[in-house]
Amino acid sequence: MTSKELFENIKKKKSFLCVGLDTDIAKIPRFLLDTTDPVFAFNKQIIDATNDLTIAYKPNLAFYESLGVNGWNSLEKTVNYIKYKYPDIFIIADAKRGDIGNTSAMYAKAFFDHMEFDAVTVAPYMGEDSVKPFMTYVDKWVILLALTSNKGAADFQYMTQDGERLFEKVIKTSKEWGTTDSLMYVVGATKAEMLGDIRKIIPEHFLLVPGVGAQGGSLREVAENGMNDQCGLLVNSSRGIIYAGDGEDFAAKARNSALEVQKEMEELLVARGLL
Repeated sequence: MTSKELFENIKKKKSFLCVGLDTDIAKIPRFLLDTTDPVFAFNKQIIDATNDLTIAYKPNLAFYESLGVNGWNSLEKTVNYIKYKYPDIFIIADAKRGDIGNTSAMYAKAFFDHMEFDAVTVAPYMGEDSVKPFMTYVDKWVILLALTSNKGAADFQYMTQDGERLFEKVIKTSKEWGTTDSLMYVVGATKAEMLGDIRKIIPEHFLLVPGVGAQGGSLREVAENGMNDQCGLLVNSSRGIIYAGDGEDFAAKARNSALEVQKEMEELLVARGLL
């Protein structure tokens, strides 16, 4: 999927929403525990209820890995279901991988050959040779961690040398490793005021923006500071949507929550002249 195709889907759905499938078996409705695969049963209902409102789904692998082989089976079934039923959806493996080249090559094989994700999040700390193996796949995306929304981001990401912050150095260096059709960046919504600085470095790249909703990020501030002429944003919401309800109507409540976000996104796209 190219950046142009992403933008076409954004215009069609009037949305730049990414729903995070951070499926915690301790939080899903209790009645689902009687099914053969509670995690997949939960994901399937969330996907069926929200697919027309979202551009992407982003399973966070920690929630699946923590369940061992059963979790991996649930994840694989979730990806296959989206691919078969809703092929226009962009699927992100929120894996935050990154290691020496031959190890990264195996991670890339797992997520792109075996699991058929469209994108994977990658940590750039080990440099170019840890990222390049992910970028050898045609029509696949690397989403590099750039500026995160957690408190600990201040430990390293704002460190300054010669007037340049570390996250800026990461973006300036890594943007040469790929193209606007193969490379995105993670920028936390709670750092919305920094998006203007980031856009000066990468005006045309897509940004994956977590932190809207439960983490307190402002969608309007993200759009004002980070939107470009192809929208250029995939804004993620996880807990605020998938756990909007905990009864038998949990999927309907998730849809209502996603619809609220989508309507605000539509207004922002219209205000920017993109619809």
